Amino acid sequence: MTARVLDGQALAGRLREEIAPQVADFRQRHGRPPGLTIVLVGQNPASEVYVRNKLKAGSEAGFRADLERLPETAALADVLTLVERLNGSPVHDGILVQAPLPKGLGTDGASRVVDAIAPEKDVDGFTPGNVGRLVQGRPTLVPCTPLGIMELLTREGITIAGRRACVIGRSDIVGKPMALLLLQRDATVTVCHSKTPDLAAVCREADILVAAVGRAGLVTKAFVKPGATVVDVGMNTVTDPSIVAQWYPEGHPRLARFRTHGSLLVGDVHPEVAEVAGALTPVPGGVGPLTIAMLMMNTLRAARARTGT
Repeated sequence: MTARVLDGQALAGRLREEIAPQVADFRQRHGRPPGLTIVLVGQNPASEVYVRNKLKAGSEAGFRADLERLPETAALADVLTLVERLNGSPVHDGILVQAPLPKGLGTDGASRVVDAIAPEKDVDGFTPGNVGRLVQGRPTLVPCTPLGIMELLTREGITIAGRRACVIGRSDIVGKPMALLLLQRDATVTVCHSKTPDLAAVCREADILVAAVGRAGLVTKAFVKPGATVVDVGMNTVTDPSIVAQWYPEGHPRLARFRTHGSLLVGDVHPEVAEVAGALTPVPGGVGPLTIAMLMMNTLRAARARTGT
């Protein structure tokens, strides 16, 4: 068996095509495009890349996409003041504060910043009000990565109702909301984490397995029920040539890419899983592009709600 590839990159492209006329209609009705602003504090290299991709996607889709920068030395009060100003902005419908925030903001800095975002502009879906609505089954703005995964499963015709689903990871960004969305689509859901005994055996029960832990190659064939749908949320950089050589045979394009660049972006799912899974998202090109597409959808949804259209 060779797993069917669930192409998130292709779906993200179709979603951008679908959203473009809706953005144009909003602009015509209101004399301005939907507005997204991203707050970037400090100079985290990975965050710089993510933010650049989000701004590019927003601009290409016809949104107003702005960046607000603060230095690494910014105080928590500076960040909160900026968020408050953006809450009151008439041209910004969505606010995204790029994580991670500098450690200098304190142990509760990230929570305080998220709490300060107006729920109606919280396009990440992280504020307590939006999380509470998701828990109650009446979501408005939902975290982008789980939302993108649900869109992918639906459009690929993956049956969810009545199936067993397992989510490895319990983060507020992916694991918990992912479990809730699957539960609300009538799956029987198990959430696993670092303290779960016999993790592989638990995962083998799942018809739908979502891996979101940030450990390269954690999920092997032993974790996967034959024919299961496997969604790989992991984004890990591997620099050890011995690991890459174990994963990919001589002549494989990914091995060649590693030898050219000295590093490789991989997921939480080992390549051998493709031999037993029924369907599998690749890394890169799977979940990542959908996260950005859902950010655009959330921004448009927020703009419509704010304008009553």
